[in-house]
Amino acid sequence: MTKIAYKLFRLRKDGSITSLFINKTRSLPYNEWMEYENYPTKGFAERPGWHCTEKPIAPHLKMVLKSGEVRVWKKVMIEDYTEFKRPENQGGMWYLAKRMMIISDDLDKVIINHKEYVEKHVLNNL
Repeated sequence: MTKIAYKLFRLRKDGSITSLFINKTRSLPYNEWMEYENYPTKGFAERPGWHCTEKPIAPHLKMVLKSGEVRVWKKVMIEDYTEFKRPENQGGMWYLAKRMMIISDDLDKVIINHKEYVEKHVLNNL
């Protein structure tokens, strides 16, 4: 079963994105399924899975750091996930997913436009 969720990424100056904290040197592709790989990292709890949220909200994290690092939310599709309840000040419901696909902004627009078209032209004519 798949689910739409949100994930916060580091945005590089070249426009590519990486994970925030774990294995953050690896560029991540859009529109490709990725399997989770475990990278134990000193100072971080080991929670196996791609960390995603139900809503694009994480009040405990800054979007722009003093170093100039910029963070961006992306819509993702996840599979084989477990729910991980977190406090609201940490975004509420998290998902730990074994598989994830980052949906490109362009593909997201296509999906939204298709959904709007179906709602306007197909469902109204049933």
